[in-house]
Amino acid sequence: MGGNRLKNGGSLDTLFDRTDSARAKGEKVKGEERLNRIAEAVLGAAKSDQTEVVITTQDTYLTRFAANTIHQNVAETNAGVRVRSVVGRRIGVAAGNDLRQAALVGVVRSAEMAARLQKENPGFRSLPEPEPIRAVEAHSKSTAACTPKRRAEGVEAIVRQAKGSDLLASGAFSTGETELCVANSLGIRAYHAGTAASAMSVVMGETGSGYAAQTSWDVEEIDPHEVGRIAVDKALRSAGPARVEPGSYTVILEEAAVANLLFYLAYMGLGALAMQEGRSFASGRMGTRVTGDAITVWDDGLDPRGIPAPFDFEGVPKRRVSLFEAGVIRNVAYDSFTAGREAGKASTGHALAAPNTFGPIPLHLFMAPGSSTLEEMIASTERGIWVTRFHYTNPVDAVKTVLTGMTRDGTFLIEDGRITRPLHNLRFTQSILEAFGRVEKLSSDSKCVPVGFGNLLAWVPAAKISGFRFTGSTEY
Repeated sequence: MGGNRLKNGGSLDTLFDRTDSARAKGEKVKGEERLNRIAEAVLGAAKSDQTEVVITTQDTYLTRFAANTIHQNVAETNAGVRVRSVVGRRIGVAAGNDLRQAALVGVVRSAEMAARLQKENPGFRSLPEPEPIRAVEAHSKSTAACTPKRRAEGVEAIVRQAKGSDLLASGAFSTGETELCVANSLGIRAYHAGTAASAMSVVMGETGSGYAAQTSWDVEEIDPHEVGRIAVDKALRSAGPARVEPGSYTVILEEAAVANLLFYLAYMGLGALAMQEGRSFASGRMGTRVTGDAITVWDDGLDPRGIPAPFDFEGVPKRRVSLFEAGVIRNVAYDSFTAGREAGKASTGHALAAPNTFGPIPLHLFMAPGSSTLEEMIASTERGIWVTRFHYTNPVDAVKTVLTGMTRDGTFLIEDGRITRPLHNLRFTQSILEAFGRVEKLSSDSKCVPVGFGNLLAWVPAAKISGFRFTGSTEY
């Protein structure tokens, strides 16, 4: 490949220089042309039967605060390459973040060596072939060019309100820019650049706390003052909590709590590999009713209300996938490997980065809203519990969709159709499907909620659910 030189001039070793002026203008991190040149260099060095290269770049910026003071302002710039080599039906993967040409060739050779040492994978058919990819707009110049000063001003808007109420605010305001480039030896060439911004705060008093968060790919959609207002209000109202006995209660779950349940339902059972291996509630139940009529859920990576992504880590275009229709399980998410294990199936564009032993999962979740207002939900509840969000949630039984965790940052008792007093936090242990089977009302308004890991979002309504099982309480 001629040392460190590219065919059309320039050096791979200096390919990722970026000027401060380019960043200030909100230009994309590295750019499609430069990443494609890296990908072509990797594929050109490959000697295996099939080769895939995934290049990621990121510029991330975080302003973190605690006790009403900014204590950390950090920036990270990184790039990585991941190579998947196929020799027959043997597959090897290697990765690195040294993008000098000699290092890239070394990653290729490592992946090829790993492939030769593997056993044949009888379920593997082939890397995917190219399909048309629909471009989506998910890159904001304002987000890419967001300065530490602007993030600090956002933090100030939160902290000022907390100080005014003798409370302590903690949290973070982050902005970032990422690129994903996927290419393979069968002809896939895919590139996408996106941005993300998030403001989150937990506001603490002596005996109460409040939480609020906003996330979008466009920092112009983030309102730190509103984040602070909601968190401060919750902290004030949750002071001096009372206790209730554990048991089954009607609950009104805010959107953050609903999103947490939906994310874990997807994580535990809405991927094809989990279903094929019998570790999903969907195994053997496709087309049957598994929850209540109110539940309609889909995954759509192209919907601009979330953080869109037009293709997955194999370069396969994302498709809208109907997961539940009026309580009936209709589909799960596929990548090319799991689709190859079932006749007539195709990837839905949900592959994660190789090597991935867990399988594909939905990453852009939406739940259909209902027709109720929050006021109507409260007024219709004789006795129940209002939950702001869940915390420290963990799966207990994937097939039964049992999840356990704690309420946090605003838990209140509802009596005779009104919120009457704050409560100590409660531990729940509950089947998600059973809870969704007892939904009485869904709100007509929905919110975009950050969930899980990375920039994953769920667009969901609030929910009134009967018979939600609490198994213990906390000291706070």
